[in-house]
Amino acid sequence: MAAAKKEVLEYKGIPLMRKDNLIYYGRMSDKYIIMLQILDSEPVKDITLAKKVSVQLQLTDPDIKSRDRVVKKTEKDGLYNAMDVAEVWLARALSGR
Repeated sequence: MAAAKKEVLEYKGIPLMRKDNLIYYGRMSDKYIIMLQILDSEPVKDITLAKKVSVQLQLTDPDIKSRDRVVKKTEKDGLYNAMDVAEVWLARALSGR
């Protein structure tokens, strides 16, 4: 029996990986990646919604210290607003603008 293919969640064709309150957006093989950290959330009916989200554009170079990898950062209200900024920042960074 063949191993089941693991589904990868994507946003606008770019992979999203989640670990607890951290979401990584991008490919580690690229020069940049986005790290989103859910700082505050609230329960709404049967789900938990992110209220405050930190967005960081980071270099993926493993030879750079983790604190020096951050290129730019901001905080946004809600995951949708954070993903909106993340998508623009990552696209611009990867295109060299």
